[in-house]
Formats: sequence, C-alpha cells, structure tokens
Amino acid sequence: MRSLRVVTAAAVVAALAGCATRESPVGEGAVRESPARESAAPAPSPAEATAPVPDLPDPGEPIPKDPAKLALALEKTTGALAVAIDGWDKKQAPPREVELLALHHQRIHRFAARNPEIAAKAFARLPRRLGAQARDNTRAIRELLALAHPVKSASVIRTRDARPAAELLRYFKQAERRFGVEWEVLAAVMFAETKFGRVRSASHVGAQGPMQFMPATWKAYGMGGDVQDHRDSVMAAANYLRATGAPGDYRRALHAYNPSQAYVNAIQLHARQIKRDPVNYYVYYNWQVYVITTKGERRVTGPS
Repeated sequence: MRSLRVVTAAAVVAALAGCATRESPVGEGAVRESPARESAAPAPSPAEATAPVPDLPDPGEPIPKDPAKLALALEKTTGALAVAIDGWDKKQAPPREVELLALHHQRIHRFAARNPEIAAKAFARLPRRLGAQARDNTRAIRELLALAHPVKSASVIRTRDARPAAELLRYFKQAERRFGVEWEVLAAVMFAETKFGRVRSASHVGAQGPMQFMPATWKAYGMGGDVQDHRDSVMAAANYLRATGAPGDYRRALHAYNPSQAYVNAIQLHARQIKRDPVNYYVYYNWQVYVITTKGERRVTGPS
C-alpha cells in the first residue's frame, strides 16, 4: 500500500521515544506552553505556597552515563511519574510535574537507545518488570530511529497541544468497539505517527492528520470524515487496519499501514506495554516530539 499511504510525519519526526524522521519540517527549539495553559491553574493557597516543592528534573538535566546511576535514575523517575499521573485529572492538560518527569523518562530511554552497552548493564540492575519495560521501550525507539533521515536544521515543523488524554482514550475505545481493533494498538499508532496529534505538519509525501493518511487512502477509508479531526482519524485508522488484517493479523495490517518492519515492531512493542499496564498510555501521551536534523536532534514540544 506504499502508493496509498507511505511514510508518516512521525516517521518523519523522530520522537518516540520519537518517531522515525524521514523528512519533515523541523524547528530549532522547544515550543513554549501557551499563556492559556499557564493562566488556567488556580492561584495556590497560602499553605500550598509554603509547602516544600519536590525536586523535579530540569528539561535539560544530564542523563547519567554510569550504568548504576542510570538504572537508579530510571527507577526513581518511573516511580515518581506513576504517582504524578495518578493525581492528574486526565480531562485536563497535564501538570508541569507530569510533563517534566515524563520528559526525563523519555530522555533516559532515548539515551539508552543510542548507548546499548550502557543500557544493557543498567537494565540488568532493574527489577524484572521494569527491566523488561525498559528493553521494549528502548528497542522501539531504536527501530524507529533506524528509519530517520536527518532534515535541515533550519526547517520548520508545525505543532500544537495534544487533545486531552481522556478524550483520545474515549475515541480509541469507541473505534475498538466498532471495528474490533484493540485500542492499545490504535493509541500506539497515533503515538508513533504524531505524538498524539502534536505534529500538525503533513509529511513530505503528503500524509495528513493525527493518524497520517495519504489522500487516496483517506478517500477510501475515511468514511466521509475530516482527516484533521481526531475522532474521524482514529475511526478511519481502525477501519483501515481491520480491512488489511486486524485483529486476526496485526503484523500484516500494520505493515499495510506503513510498509516497514521496524515500524511494525515498534507499534507492537508500545502496544504491548500499554496492555501490560494502562498507565503506560499516559506515560507515552506525555512523551514529546523530537526531530533529527543535520546538526543533531531537537525537541520541538514540551516544557521549556
């Protein structure tokens, strides 16, 4: 189906732990939080204002290169992130605490993906379940980074805030009920394609929308909807995946969606983690968009 769908803007945007970048406009720096989000938070009470603030990782905090320290950082960050996610109203934008912890969590895995020897030693020190999760995440990142094609550092990519996590989850589950395609797979696809709709730019071959459809494929499977609408896009993706083999053969269906074995592997790895623990959906929701440029990688969304 390459003539219909081909590469995505997320495969164009190496964020996946970034999606793989083939070609897409890219920005030089991180997108700042909108004034609306900043003003939405209520003023703290006197008690809150004097309460000690827990240490949070800086957006650019160095990632430990020592395996023991890397393992400790991952274990500590994963635990703190789970607690922060538990206290977050998923109908609202994530609080800064969640964003900072998730970004650090993502950056640890991106470092691990590029430093396999250090990662292997670090992951061997982790509890069994966390070690397996870290290996899956790192492998998925590595699979998609292998597809990356650096773009010019002066290129521009359009981004936007993601729709609320609870809203997107509702769409994924509606599509599962209608088409029989597991919601975790649909979530993993949107995560890989556009980081849950944060990437607004079309791919260099013209794929569009949160689930990245080529015009001809959208015409055939979009059911008359709007390719830029999140719900319509999720429904169309489920429709297409079912038509190409899901749920009986997800590998076949995902390969039709994007004809790359690395892509198929990455989607299944992330979907498996969401199935094992739905908290991972909210973790991935808060991972940010990175692009690979000729001068190195750049983060273009998330906390500054």
